[in-house]
Amino acid sequence: MREFLKRAAVLALLASTAPMPALAETPADQLVVATTMNNILTLDPAGITGRETVQVLNNIYDTLVILDPKDRSLKPRLAQSWEISDDRMSVRFHLREDAHFSSGNPVTADDVKWSLTRLLALNLAQASALKTRGFRVEDADKLFVAENDHTFVLNLPQPDDPTLVMMILAQNGFGTILDKRTALEHEVDGDWGAAWLRTNAAGSGPYTLSEWASNEYVIMTRSPTYWGPPPAMRRILFRHLPESQTQRLMLEKGDIDVAYSMQSPDLKALESDPEIRVETTFGSGFYYLAASMKDKRFQDPRVLQALRLLIDYDGINRAVMPYFGKLRQRPISTGVIGSLPDPGYHLDVKRARELLAEAGYPNGMDVSLRFLSEEPFAKAATAIQNTLEQGGFRVRMISGSGDIIYGAMRDRDFELLIGRGGGGQQPHPDNNLRSLAYNPDNSDKAKLTNYQGWRASYYDPDMNRKVENALLLADPAQQKAAYEDIQNYIDAHPLPIQPFSEVLDTAAFRASVHGVIASPWVSRFEWVTKAP
Repeated sequence: MREFLKRAAVLALLASTAPMPALAETPADQLVVATTMNNILTLDPAGITGRETVQVLNNIYDTLVILDPKDRSLKPRLAQSWEISDDRMSVRFHLREDAHFSSGNPVTADDVKWSLTRLLALNLAQASALKTRGFRVEDADKLFVAENDHTFVLNLPQPDDPTLVMMILAQNGFGTILDKRTALEHEVDGDWGAAWLRTNAAGSGPYTLSEWASNEYVIMTRSPTYWGPPPAMRRILFRHLPESQTQRLMLEKGDIDVAYSMQSPDLKALESDPEIRVETTFGSGFYYLAASMKDKRFQDPRVLQALRLLIDYDGINRAVMPYFGKLRQRPISTGVIGSLPDPGYHLDVKRARELLAEAGYPNGMDVSLRFLSEEPFAKAATAIQNTLEQGGFRVRMISGSGDIIYGAMRDRDFELLIGRGGGGQQPHPDNNLRSLAYNPDNSDKAKLTNYQGWRASYYDPDMNRKVENALLLADPAQQKAAYEDIQNYIDAHPLPIQPFSEVLDTAAFRASVHGVIASPWVSRFEWVTKAP
């Protein structure tokens, strides 16, 4: 009977936000958010993938620190302060003494130690961020130390930039702190509570998880044990509305408050509506054209230079990328340390043909171009097909789902590909370069699928050394100069992955809603209010 009543309450809530023929308003203390939930496959922080799930977890879990949504600087969260050791090999975190999980259990340093150890032990999707920085579960007792209930020490396994490691731990998934006692109460056969945490939560965030129905909705309720100021919204309802036009119509009518994952035509139409606001901000990563250097033709730098000159950067960003991306040609995110202005590459068919002839391809070549069968990839691929063919390439188009397109890239079995990625969740150049340009082992058996440079079979020992050395420079001026040198090196030695646009995140919301953050990576609804 309890489950029946619970389900009835959920259906009533959904009905209250269903499309109506006349203008409706959502309740003043409830926020209704439309998004796409296809990538929300689990709510276990260790196994999540995709920014939509991170956005959900941001409201029900906490991390030691967070990234400020405005300037991406590190801010206190569960840790109210911290010190980096003189040798830059450890960070001592001082935890809040008033923080409690939704169960009522206090948040302790032992919970932090257990959460990070669990991440490595389960070895699911989110473990990669720490593993690539040398963290191993067999060393957990040395790396993660609970000095007392409110002092946690993170010891680095190898020389690194501790600020970057803290940026990684600021993201839910990588750095989520769980209620050890509650999770272990639901442990089955030594699974660290994984089966239970797939559909339940054990966090200390401003909201508790009330219900999740896969590809339907997520409901969160204000937590009575939250250590911070009570959020204005009593309840958050995420609705799975994958159709952009449906999101637009419901937003116009007031049936939903916030809409994510909308398409350009609908966002453009909403720009002129005084009742709606559209906000765009830098997201993470880039849209790019990638070539596989397993194909010997692309090992010639003149061919890569020709590809670089056969992208109409201005045209694509003007016609295809509004709300999705902004012109960017460097593999380092805008605004981070050492980031240089674009080098000014432009469509130059004549020079591209000359380079191909010099490389031994005066008559061009046959290539396949893979791309996702969704926007903006399909339109960007069509535009790039057109300019490639002007340069002498004869292009066979291959479209499909992520499994087909990115699966081929992970298997290193492609020629050309339109992709999206390249780090940027952490505002540090190393985050970009490790993704796009760093590859410590180019063998197939290495399976370094987190590195898109590995996927493209790109291996340059000089580049590897430059990336490794820049990371360890403690002097900010020297580190900035080192990252500038890397970008100049890339100008002269082209990567097989050429960005043409930096990813943007866009949200549309009712004008009465305040405090919405467009980027799902750092979005938190505890800051949202409603006012006329």
